[in-house]
Amino acid sequence: MSVVGFDVGNENCIVAVARQRGIDVVLNDESKRETPGIVSFNEKQRFIGTAASASLTMAPKNTISQIKRFIGRKFSDPEVQQDLRVLPFKVTEGPDGCPLIHVQYLGENRSFTPSQILGMILSNLKSIAEKNLQTHVTDCVIGIPVFFSEVQRRAMLDAAEIAGLRPLRLMHETTATALAYGIYKTDLPDTDPINVVFVDVGHAAMQICVAAFKKGQLKVLGHAFDRSLGGRDFDEVLFQHFCLKFKEEYRIDVLSNARACQRLRAACEKMKKVLSANPEAPLNIECLMDEKDVKGYLKREDFEKLAQPILERVRALCERALAEAKLSSDKLYAVEVVGSGSRVPAILKILTNVFRKEPSRTMNASECIARGCALQCAMLSPTFRVREFEVQDAFPFNVSLAWKGASPECEEGETAVENSLSSIVFPKGNAIPSTKMLTFYRSGSFLLDVMYADTHDLPPGTSQKLSNFAIGPFKPTTADKAKIKVKSRLNLHGIVSVESATMIEEEEVEVPVEKTEGGLSTMDIEGNQAVKVPDLNNPSMGAAENGTTDPSAMETVETNSNTKCADMESSKKIMSKKKKTKRTDVPVKESIFGVVAQADLQKAVEHEYEMALQDRVMEETKDKKNAVEAYVYDMRNKMYEKYREYATDSEREQLTARLQETEDWLYDEGEDEIKSVYVAKLEELKKLGDPIEERFREESSRGLCVEQLLHCINSFRTAAQSNDPKFDHIEVADKEKVVYECNKAEEWLRDKNSQQEQLPRSANPILLCGEVRKKIETLDRFCKPIMTKSRPAPAKPASPPPNKGTSEMGSETSANGSAAENGHPQAPEPMDADSTHVEGERMQTD
Repeated sequence: MSVVGFDVGNENCIVAVARQRGIDVVLNDESKRETPGIVSFNEKQRFIGTAASASLTMAPKNTISQIKRFIGRKFSDPEVQQDLRVLPFKVTEGPDGCPLIHVQYLGENRSFTPSQILGMILSNLKSIAEKNLQTHVTDCVIGIPVFFSEVQRRAMLDAAEIAGLRPLRLMHETTATALAYGIYKTDLPDTDPINVVFVDVGHAAMQICVAAFKKGQLKVLGHAFDRSLGGRDFDEVLFQHFCLKFKEEYRIDVLSNARACQRLRAACEKMKKVLSANPEAPLNIECLMDEKDVKGYLKREDFEKLAQPILERVRALCERALAEAKLSSDKLYAVEVVGSGSRVPAILKILTNVFRKEPSRTMNASECIARGCALQCAMLSPTFRVREFEVQDAFPFNVSLAWKGASPECEEGETAVENSLSSIVFPKGNAIPSTKMLTFYRSGSFLLDVMYADTHDLPPGTSQKLSNFAIGPFKPTTADKAKIKVKSRLNLHGIVSVESATMIEEEEVEVPVEKTEGGLSTMDIEGNQAVKVPDLNNPSMGAAENGTTDPSAMETVETNSNTKCADMESSKKIMSKKKKTKRTDVPVKESIFGVVAQADLQKAVEHEYEMALQDRVMEETKDKKNAVEAYVYDMRNKMYEKYREYATDSEREQLTARLQETEDWLYDEGEDEIKSVYVAKLEELKKLGDPIEERFREESSRGLCVEQLLHCINSFRTAAQSNDPKFDHIEVADKEKVVYECNKAEEWLRDKNSQQEQLPRSANPILLCGEVRKKIETLDRFCKPIMTKSRPAPAKPASPPPNKGTSEMGSETSANGSAAENGHPQAPEPMDADSTHVEGERMQTD
């Protein structure tokens, strides 16, 4: 079973796997620990990850990045529109109001949903993990931002299903960071917890989590987040600054050219990193636009002035995090800073001022989320035993259940008024996972709506309703209204649902009770053995101990078998009433808002399989083309060096001409061919080149093979002709057979070797290494059984005859007895092993 954790960032992704020695971050095909979350499309195939990053500047309109910002969002969302202004690819509004991405793929216009694009990225991460683990990967834990709504969480699950993954949990990124921090600490207190703040400044969002740690426990106290505050905002400040500057100095409008925008943004990102470690930084770009080279220069102080509005938002978010956790700065133990955008010095100054603690970097800023997810996956998996560590995550939103109920009292002639009622079932900060039971009194089917109690922390335009559940049909049997127990669940993914509904009814049933003297009664139910229970109908039960009973309390009743017990004076039966609880499962039908239909999701899975197959075919085609090209260059060099003496002049000329012809074809009409064409071209070349290579290989290996055969011949022949005592038991005729076979093999070798020496190197060889090896095997198979035959075992003395004058059994008994008396155990009767062994030898010899 795989144990994998995925950190799917807005810009880069990381894969971590659990091993027996701990958590490892997996390297991709380019031996890098981070894989870009980019998908590029062209006329033949897709490129994902590092292979697609080069297309950001070469084909920006067909290269999709930062897709995590769009899953589960509406096209009309102001934040989505703001993101689309800086992205070069085309996005329109889909039929369901969600973004729809348009690209050119395989020579035609194609459109994909954000979940499909994210599924492609997850599929690439899955293949990276599978290559490293050498096994199939399905189970995993995926990190998600804490501010993801339920629609976004379901969209992430859809993307995982498209990629063929089964997430065991969607884990909040800050919680994964806290888990990776706390599980390795051995000095956590047993009683009073320590409070640690985790600040994650990512590429496009900022999240702050306050967690309390005790020995073996992590509890999230509060969250604070900003969906549109990250490292890219600092890049955008620099980008806008230099766009204006270059427009004034160089008279170029960078915003009008998509490729120029990508190059300038990449340069601004590098400049930001330089300013994080240096007080000033230059910016130089050759041929940015209109064949003009541009230059720039900026100091850190000027950069911080440009970014002042962003820094104020950082300060407000830190103060909000303390308020959510209901803590003051003096109650904090440490402040941990992670994330790709956390290296800006101005951010660290703000954290120090607000939390009154110097920010620390004891964790890997880029890999901690993936490591925490892998640890959580190991906890949920039976494959690994992990240190006992409880993770109590907190839900970031208020979720309520709403229903409609009739007014309890109605005057004659009036219609019942439907009142809309709701209750917050899972409040903000509620533990994940969690289960709540609700009780309703209904006479028939009813609806429950799952909805957000407030939407101020949700993306703009998010629907307040999440789903509804139809409870029923059911029919009460004992009263006008039935008691319905509804079980609602907040699962590990942070998704609210109604798991089940049960109708509970209480009814009175009559149970036969037998009264006996002494005030105790026995109950006989369905023919089972009677058990004495207290008689609830007999007020004089307490007198039973004194042996007194009330005769008036005794009566004659009809039993379950319809027989009278009137003739019994000391034992009578009555019918006693008892309450019985009846539970009946009630059907629950779920309707979810804003999710992909199952049929459309299945089509997306099929499309992903088709595209992955196309990618694999194209990769195999490239490999075959490279194999043809490599054979051409390699064989041409060897023909005039290594293989020169092993080819005739005509063969050399013919092969050289064919190699040159193939090279010309490769760079002309053979530039874009299918896989089978390259396979056929390589076979055609090998028909000419393989005989030459075979002659070279035969001569290179012939000497060693001949030495091995000669050694085999001499070894067996010497052993057969020697007077060594260890071979005395072998018959002379058998030794002569061994010598004959050795001489015969030696003669064959001498004859073949003489013929081979007369041939030139350019001729096909007569003495083949394969024949020599076969001769060695034949000789060994014949001679070895004879020369390694085991020596016969010596004969053992016969057993003494029995004593005379007694019977057979008596003699045996007396012999045993006498042996026992003398203190010597009786020896067992020897077996005729000699004859058996000799017979076996004869069978082997034959």
